[in-house]
Amino acid sequence: MRFFSALVAATLLTSPALAQCGGGFNDFVNGLKSEAAQRGFDSTTVNGFFNGVQQDGAVLRADRAQGVFQKPFIDFSRRLISQNRIDRGKAMSVQYDAVFDRIEREYGVSRGVLLAFWAFETDYGAVQGDFNTRNALVTLAHDCRRPELFRPQIFAAIELYRQGNFDPARTTGAWAGEIGMVQMLPQDILDNGVDGDGNGQVSLKTSAPDALMSGAKMLSHLGWQPGQPWLQEVTVPAQMDWSLSGPGKPRPVSDWQAMGVQARSGSLANLPASLILPQGHKGPAFLAYPNFDVYFEWNQSFVYVLTAAYFGTRLEGGQIYNAGNPAPGLNGAQMKQLQTKLQARGHDVGKIDGILGAGTRAAVQAEQARLGMPADAWPTVELLGRL
Repeated sequence: MRFFSALVAATLLTSPALAQCGGGFNDFVNGLKSEAAQRGFDSTTVNGFFNGVQQDGAVLRADRAQGVFQKPFIDFSRRLISQNRIDRGKAMSVQYDAVFDRIEREYGVSRGVLLAFWAFETDYGAVQGDFNTRNALVTLAHDCRRPELFRPQIFAAIELYRQGNFDPARTTGAWAGEIGMVQMLPQDILDNGVDGDGNGQVSLKTSAPDALMSGAKMLSHLGWQPGQPWLQEVTVPAQMDWSLSGPGKPRPVSDWQAMGVQARSGSLANLPASLILPQGHKGPAFLAYPNFDVYFEWNQSFVYVLTAAYFGTRLEGGQIYNAGNPAPGLNGAQMKQLQTKLQARGHDVGKIDGILGAGTRAAVQAEQARLGMPADAWPTVELLGRL
């Protein structure tokens, strides 16, 4: 389910060859071979890696069929978080207790965070994907939607192959090229792979210690702050300036407390935090601390990130969130209508896809404020009508 890492997203196009996509598939592969040679790979390695490469139509279909991310937080989280996943997570925490203790000592990443990723990405390693990784990466690089994200991964995979840690014909994983129990892309593996079980190899598909240690190292490199919280459920007053809410709007916790925001249990951390209202001011409410931002380096989907962060707290004993009584949201078709209207008013909502992403949330909040509505970024039928 993970889209791509920040390491990939931050990759800059450094040459015209890197930007190439589309055209005949065989010509495209030949271009990759030429670039691999320019990067210093010998002909035996290059030919061995690309021998038998094929375009995979199933990868493209999977890339375009991500309707699950259109679901609102309450529906999405209830779909992903089952009692079975909670029970198995607790069992895995006990089984790999020594590994998690080591992770917390060396990287400062709490076990609930990694358990949640492990659960959502592969059901604790049970479902790692059966797409041929090489074919998936080449297919996605050839496709002109996001070549800058996937083309660099091909050369990272060639390096793994050169090292003897990748079989082009047999290595499988998710449709987007991720490998192993916590779904890491080839460049992530090169940069953050850890031999957690001490057998001399980094085996993310078969070794839970390797996968968990590698995932923790990657989160650390992405900016995770040791020992700090990431998400906390709160209660909010009936009235406040809702336009202050939203991801990426941190304020001192003392400011939120002065406005009437309180921890639902325990006490608030003395850290800057953003108020997250995934379904408006009448729905669940959370304070997101700086570590929450690191989740977006792992996955770009707001609803996935919030669900993973929340599940991490549940796996460490947190309570079930108060769903509240949010106003009914929009269906997929209505969301697309809303995005079209927002775009016509000059807002940058990105692709008209029916997904309540960051751009759409910001536009909704701005229009709510303009219309004198509670500016909580939750789109409703009322807002659609008034636009």
